[in-house]
Amino acid sequence: MRIASIVAAGGLVLTAAACGEAPDDDNNAGSGGKKFSACMVTDVGGIDDKSFNTSAWKGLEEAKAANSNIETKFVASKAEADYEPNLTQYVNQKCDFILAVGGLMANATSKIAKANPNQAFGIVDANPGDANVYPMQFDTAQAAFQAGYLAAGMSKSGKVGAYGGLPIPPVTIFMDGFVDGVAYYNKTKGKNVQALGWNKETQKGSFTNDFAKQDEGKKVSDALVAQGADIIMPVAGGAGLGTTAAAKASGGKYSTIWVDVDGCESTPDCSAIITTVVKNIPEAVKEAVLKAAGGEKLQANPGFVGTLANTGVSIAPYHDFDSKVPAELKAEVDKIKADIAAGTITVTSKAQPTK
Repeated sequence: MRIASIVAAGGLVLTAAACGEAPDDDNNAGSGGKKFSACMVTDVGGIDDKSFNTSAWKGLEEAKAANSNIETKFVASKAEADYEPNLTQYVNQKCDFILAVGGLMANATSKIAKANPNQAFGIVDANPGDANVYPMQFDTAQAAFQAGYLAAGMSKSGKVGAYGGLPIPPVTIFMDGFVDGVAYYNKTKGKNVQALGWNKETQKGSFTNDFAKQDEGKKVSDALVAQGADIIMPVAGGAGLGTTAAAKASGGKYSTIWVDVDGCESTPDCSAIITTVVKNIPEAVKEAVLKAAGGEKLQANPGFVGTLANTGVSIAPYHDFDSKVPAELKAEVDKIKADIAAGTITVTSKAQPTK
């Protein structure tokens, strides 16, 4: 049996059985009663993408820690062609709850869910509209708006950038919020900071077309740096690690903003990360699994939509940049959060999940 063990920065150790095999560890033999099996299918970025797959697995493990009757396992998708077989194997193994991770899995999940209407599914970053698929979505445009404003306020070159993995809603929603945050900074400050790599109006921009290859991430961000950007936000899963590593090696020439899970807890590149646009996937997944394990039927409508108001999205602490971000700018970023939560500032994106 092959065991995948991942050690993330910050001391988090994730251990799971790979390829769909049952885990060896602690089967709570003496606890009595049938186990509740929560089984996760990763997207192609893999369990150690320091991003949405890692976050979802953390949520499963936290649910298991809170309820010893829950057992967890995952299978990693190497390619999109793996989605359906991986989901199907967990149906065949009679998993109580099957979690699909990532917007790219929406069609495959919907197909398998329709074929197995009595099977409970969950999905992160999509809403296929099936009654037995509990959607967990996040209005990350709201927190990315804060990040765009922050980046504009921190930039010395007057140019910042963003790029994505693929032009899909869970990616472009970050980029929409980011460029709008830059525009809001320009409007309120009378400045002209440029946002490179994404045009919200045309929905065209820079992409790696991959969520795993770090060299592709570095290649795209190198092009943005060459155009003058000194702060870059990659929205490309593990591929973005190519950018954070290069920024760290640049000796301060440029910095980054990470996404999904606090980069200072999940990557070795904290010194180059100003903040992270956090998508609180772990808490959403944990709550869903605990409810399902407790016998509650998860309601596909309305599902869950994370916002600044319900802490489903946020920006992380500034960590190594805490002393570098001016107090006035910090206060302005905090006020933006309050204004968005209160509805005073409206953040829009074509990719926003329906509430």
